Amino acid sequence: MQASLSLPTLSPTIPRSNYVVHSTLPLAPSKPINLRFCGLRREAFGFSSLSQSDSHRVRLAAASRSKKVSAALSDNGSAPKSFDYDLLIIGAGVGGHGAALHAVEKGLKTAIVEGDVVGGTCVNRGCVPSKALLAVSGRMRELQNEHHLKALGLQVSAAGYDRQGVADHANNLASKIRSSLTNSMKSLGVDILTGFGTILGPQKVKVGASDKVVTAKNIIIATGSVPFVPKGIEVDGKTVITSDHALKLESVPDWIAIVGSGYIGLEFSDVYTALGSEVTFIEALDQLMPGFDPEIGKLAQRVLINPRRIDYQTGVFASKITPAKDGKPVIIELIDAKTKEPRDTLEVDAALIATGRAPFTHGLGLENIDVATQRGFIPVDERMRVIDANGKLVPHLFCIGDANGKMMLAHAASAQGISVVEQVTGRDHVLNHLSIPAACFTHPEISMVGLTEPQAREMAQKEGFEVSIAKTSFKANTKALAENEGEGLAKLIYRPDNGEILGVHIFGLHAADLIHEASNAIALGTRIQDLKLAVHAHPTLSEVLDELFKSAKVSY
Repeated sequence: MQASLSLPTLSPTIPRSNYVVHSTLPLAPSKPINLRFCGLRREAFGFSSLSQSDSHRVRLAAASRSKKVSAALSDNGSAPKSFDYDLLIIGAGVGGHGAALHAVEKGLKTAIVEGDVVGGTCVNRGCVPSKALLAVSGRMRELQNEHHLKALGLQVSAAGYDRQGVADHANNLASKIRSSLTNSMKSLGVDILTGFGTILGPQKVKVGASDKVVTAKNIIIATGSVPFVPKGIEVDGKTVITSDHALKLESVPDWIAIVGSGYIGLEFSDVYTALGSEVTFIEALDQLMPGFDPEIGKLAQRVLINPRRIDYQTGVFASKITPAKDGKPVIIELIDAKTKEPRDTLEVDAALIATGRAPFTHGLGLENIDVATQRGFIPVDERMRVIDANGKLVPHLFCIGDANGKMMLAHAASAQGISVVEQVTGRDHVLNHLSIPAACFTHPEISMVGLTEPQAREMAQKEGFEVSIAKTSFKANTKALAENEGEGLAKLIYRPDNGEILGVHIFGLHAADLIHEASNAIALGTRIQDLKLAVHAHPTLSEVLDELFKSAKVSY
């Protein structure tokens, strides 16, 4: 598969709570606390949850609180005074940032090591700049849709755009968020150590090319990922590009091939077609959008692909891609994904490689602690604790985010980081990955949480329970109709015997915002019987979920 959304491994049961209470943990919680499952927390925008005096008190209290924790936990090693830091994080992306801020709230003396720029992929080459481009494509689609505007009684002259202005919007947004992330960590007392982090041994990290060695009671690896480029594809950064290059929007080609039809490829197809490009998808599997629920994917194809200047070839690999040069176009050689026989040759103006991402774990010094990667990913258990080549846990070492491959999403990395901090401060915590939502910011948007229908039916067959499906259309929602945006569907996958939510999938206006009611319900173990009694403001898009839960048939 040349592009897919990373989904959590199916588990036999869906946890009701993220906390696991053991009698041997004296700091086990009496009740769950409110974890933030967001990618960028409010501190990233300059709104600190701690006042200056509070922040000062936290830093002064760090050592004493850490001593209390180490006394309570028998496996936490030496007292914190033996180390430079209570917690050292390698990688200042969204995952590392979330972990660092939560550590400060917990009173830990914290440092973060970054060899590139603060913000990682999400802020600099991913979520943030791509949303800036998608905001432009959304406006362009509205202005170009004469039928839609006429239905609202609006008349607008021909819409145009300035390519450099669009590119500057994306770059300026990334710069602003990057600066805010840096300032938020500094203001809360997080030390930012510049240089590439290399693990020398247990609780020891070398920073940069110098001989500077930093020790820490606990270490989190949060090094993220880079675009994955299959063999045979030559990337020149101009005519054959990855998402890193595409976000700079140095050109808008007349015809661009996108290799991979996952969420990265879909989002860029939305941008390029809105700006006037013709797009050809190249997908290794037999269907487009292979990572999505099949029913949602089918509807999305009808709305996002078929009416637009997009064609596609499925069941093929791009075995070789040669950049444009000497007046010749980009040449793409296609082979059958199953037989490997030659299928076709395309000549296009540009090619975007959207075949997923690969973990950035090379050069971390993992061999010094006897850790072997698996396809580049660092093996971890359900608590993000690193596992060595012999299957044993490496003491005081954790890995979060794309580097462990559990769920390659920025907000998943942040949630994993927060979970780790909970553990090292004495509160055992296991993150329920089935409660983490995902979204594709096309127009309309796609969002999802939990299992797809095929996954749910597979689980049901193994465990012996029934699966039911409920659906509701955006055409029945007053707010969507007022916006003249009635194209959309919400789908609920659940157990009728006990009201457990197994998955929710939404395609429609603001789907990425609507999904969180469902994801929080899964995280908290809320049953459909209770959700049926929830009240939603009228008229709002949230009533799409209200009607969805009310239409489910469950036992009481």
